[in-house]
Amino acid sequence: MAERRPFLLRMDPAVLEALQRWASDDLRSLNGQIEYVLRSALAERGRLKRGAPPPAEEYKEEPPGP
Repeated sequence: MAERRPFLLRMDPAVLEALQRWASDDLRSLNGQIEYVLRSALAERGRLKRGAPPPAEEYKEEPPGP
């Protein structure tokens, strides 16, 4: 997997809360959900470099065990 670069992201609290609920519904971390949404938007608009991985299930967290 490619190197990850941390950065600070400021956003409206309502947007953050909605993303967190969506991430929980999809069993993803908030960070994974944000990356998923961004990759989807970039791919839809043809902005990703060729060969870049599409939004993938790799960003899903494993459900809690029994």
